[in-house]
Amino acid sequence: MFSYIIKRLLWSVPTLFGVSLLVFFMVHLSPGDPAMTLLGDHASKEAVEKVREELGLNKPLYEQYITYIQKVLQGDLGNSIKTKQSVLQEFKERFPATVELAVVAMILAIIFGIGAGIISAIKRYSVFDYSAMFVALAGVSMPVFWLGLVLIYFFSVKLGILPVSGRLGYEFYVEDVTGFYLIDTLLANDIEAFWDALKHLIMPAIALGTIPMAIIARMTRASMIEVMKEDYIRTAKAKGCSHFSVVMIHALRNAMMPVITVIGLMLGTLFAGAILTETTFSWPGIGKWIVNAVYQRDFPIIQSATLIIATMFIAVNLIVDLLYALINPKIRLS
Repeated sequence: MFSYIIKRLLWSVPTLFGVSLLVFFMVHLSPGDPAMTLLGDHASKEAVEKVREELGLNKPLYEQYITYIQKVLQGDLGNSIKTKQSVLQEFKERFPATVELAVVAMILAIIFGIGAGIISAIKRYSVFDYSAMFVALAGVSMPVFWLGLVLIYFFSVKLGILPVSGRLGYEFYVEDVTGFYLIDTLLANDIEAFWDALKHLIMPAIALGTIPMAIIARMTRASMIEVMKEDYIRTAKAKGCSHFSVVMIHALRNAMMPVITVIGLMLGTLFAGAILTETTFSWPGIGKWIVNAVYQRDFPIIQSATLIIATMFIAVNLIVDLLYALINPKIRLS
């Protein structure tokens, strides 16, 4: 197990190097000039060149890349061109918002996705099965931003029961202890602020969790149907095990292997920052942060944020692989 982890970590080095190289040159070769973005379209040529020299943008691309990699290896992800603040510090400020949204969205997706998948597999070809799979297909097909706008229209504009955007109402103030508003409001013993933070979270979590929920439901159903055909399931039934025991203990545990893979990949995507969801609901997470950086041509943020996201994907995939051995003892990683 230990040697497997070391090998995966070693393989991640060229992967991250390739990601940094690709993103760096794509960003610098894309249209737009950070100096012009900072100074405006009416800035003089001399002022633009001076800013480019200060930012090091007048050097050849390979020199800029070498300088960037040297700083990254020293733990320096650079400073934002727009705000002059450390990229790592800005990431730390926004990451809790994304984690809170992603965790709630994934909890909803897992609960409803696995539940619907199990019932559909047990009641195969029933009205519930067809209905659940139709909803799952619709969930995969719907664009996140469109679903977000529909939720805003009905629950905010028409019914007026949920806030349109943000994490917390302006009338509330909560001391930032953990960065997670649901936890910080409880630590402050402010129940009204907690419910307000929860209401702000409902629509973004539903919009973000719809696609993972649909995928998890379809994967759970397919895996459960396959497992229920196995000999050990028939043996468990012949021994007189209850239907609940057969489904939830014998079948579900073995059916969860491909489902865990999907959950891990989806979780990595959500943690990386749901750009469309955060932009639609003005959620101050890393997704919206990256979108703003693209508009402002803030190269350090785009490059470093992408590198952090790639690292997160590698870490999540490694954790998923290790969970295989815990769930199914027959699997040995070597």
